[in-house]
Amino acid sequence: MIRTSLGALALLAAIPLATPAVAQGAQEQLDARYDRALAAGYKALFLCSAIANAEANGTMRTPESVHEWELTGIQAPLNDIVRDLPYEIIRTPESGTVDQVRVTWADDMGPRTARYQPRFGCDLMPIDSPELETREPLRMRNSSSESGWSFPDSVSVNGLPGELGAKAFDGTYGEGSRTTSVLVVQNGDIALERYAEGFNAATPQRTWSVAKSIAATLVGWAVQADDVTVDQPVGLAYWRTQDDPRRTITIDHMLRMASGRYSDTPGNRTDPLYWGGATVDESATHWPLVHKPGTVYRYANNDTLMAVKAIQSYLSYYRPMDFFERVGMHHTVAETDHRGNYVLSSQVWSTARDLAKLGQLYLNNGALPDGERLLPENWRQYVSDPSGPQPDGPLGYGAGWWLLNKQDGIPDDAFAALGNRGQYVVIVPSRNVVIVRRGEDPAGYRFDIAAFTRDVLATLD
Repeated sequence: MIRTSLGALALLAAIPLATPAVAQGAQEQLDARYDRALAAGYKALFLCSAIANAEANGTMRTPESVHEWELTGIQAPLNDIVRDLPYEIIRTPESGTVDQVRVTWADDMGPRTARYQPRFGCDLMPIDSPELETREPLRMRNSSSESGWSFPDSVSVNGLPGELGAKAFDGTYGEGSRTTSVLVVQNGDIALERYAEGFNAATPQRTWSVAKSIAATLVGWAVQADDVTVDQPVGLAYWRTQDDPRRTITIDHMLRMASGRYSDTPGNRTDPLYWGGATVDESATHWPLVHKPGTVYRYANNDTLMAVKAIQSYLSYYRPMDFFERVGMHHTVAETDHRGNYVLSSQVWSTARDLAKLGQLYLNNGALPDGERLLPENWRQYVSDPSGPQPDGPLGYGAGWWLLNKQDGIPDDAFAALGNRGQYVVIVPSRNVVIVRRGEDPAGYRFDIAAFTRDVLATLD
C-alpha cells in the first residue's frame, strides 16, 4: 500500500498545472522545431543523393536543379521550410567528389548531415551528430557482368509517335504533373524515350516506393538461392520469445502488406527514418499487432523494411549492387541508413533505362538473356497474385507489386511498381511491354498512369 502524507498532498496541490492553451502552445513550438529538423534532413539527403549519384553516372545535377525539381512541391509543412535553409556541399580534395552535404537549421544545434559513399549512395546522420571527417572509400570487389540487358543509344525507327511522348510532358495525363522521363520498351527494343531538359538516360532519381518492388525482387533472388522461403517467419531476434505473437509473421505477410501490425499514419510515413536520421531497427521493428497476420491489408513502409531484414544475412554478402550489375542496372544505387541497413521501402536511386531492365527481367520470367536464373521461375506469378487481403480502390496488390487487373483497357496480367511523386514501372507480359514514367509531381497532383498505359498499348497495336 502507498501512503501519501498531508504535507505531500499540500505540496502537490501547490504545483501549477499547465493550462490546455499553454500545453498546446508548447507542443506547437516543439512540432515546428521538429519539422525544421526534418526539412533540413530532407534537403541534405536530396542534395547529396541527386548530385553525387548523378556524378557517379557520368552526368551532373546542380543544386539549382535539385531545388527546382526534388525540393519543390513536397509535402506540407516541409515544403515551406526546405528551400531557404542554408546548405554546404563538401567535396573530397583529391577527387572532387561529393563527400558530405550539411544543412543549417537551428542556432543551438549542429547541421543536418548527409554523407556519400561510392556505390552505396548517401545516408543521413542523426540530428546534431558530431562533425564528420572525410572517409576513406570502401574497398570494392569486382561485380561487373555482361549478362544483363543493354539498350542501344538510338530509339527504334518503328517506335511510338512523338506526339504520344509530348503528351506525357504537357499535362495531358494530369494537370500540374511534372514528367522528367518516359520510356517504353516492346520486345526488347525502345519504342519511346524522352527526357525533360536537364535530365538524360544516365540521370538517376529517387524511386520512392518503386523500391518496394525492387525489395520484393531481391527477396526472390534470395529465394532462388535457397537462402529463405516466403512462408518462413521473419525471425527477428526481438520477436522470438514464445509469448510474442509477431513471431508468426512471415515474409509473405510482409510483402503483401498484411503483417497485422499497427502503423500510425495512412501510408506509414516513417519520417523519423527517412528524414530524421533514425535507423531501420529503431523505427520499423517495434510496432505491435492489431490484426491477425494475413487478414487485413495495410500499406506500410515498415512491412517492406521487415521483409528486407529477413534476408539481411543474404544481402550482407550478395549485395543489391551485385544484383543490379548482373541485370545491367549499372546506374542504380540502394542507399542505407547510417548503420548500414538498406532502406528498400523508398531510398533507391535509379534511371528510366535501369528500371526498364528490371521490367525485362520479369518479362523473361526471372532469367537473364544468357539463361542464368536470378529469380524463381514462378516469381512473376507470385508477385502478381492477389492472394492476400486487398486494398480498397482501383488497384489490386500482389507481393510488393501493384496490380492493374481492375483497369479497363489494360490486360489482366499487367502489374506495376508505383512510387511517390509519379514513379511508375508498368509490366505487361502478354504484350511484352515495359512502360516507365519518372516525375517530380507536386503533392496533390497525379499523373494518370492507367490512361497513359492504355494509350501506349493502343498505339502499339
